[in-house]
Amino acid sequence: MKKYLVLLHRDYKIDISAKNEEEAKELAEFYIGGEKDLSREKERIEHAFRIDGIEIKTNDAFEIEEYKD
Repeated sequence: MKKYLVLLHRDYKIDISAKNEEEAKELAEFYIGGEKDLSREKERIEHAFRIDGIEIKTNDAFEIEEYKD
């Protein structure tokens, strides 16, 4: 089996309820890991937010390189 380095570009649509636009941006950037909400209930209460949905919009490999022995 061959081994490859693959670079991916992914874009997500995030639906988030937050105090304001700046917090929505920062909280989405911090708590999204792949297509998962990584926040805990304590953090959602502390920062007064809720991630309502995550949808991947693009998932593109833009560079592939085979490792050489």
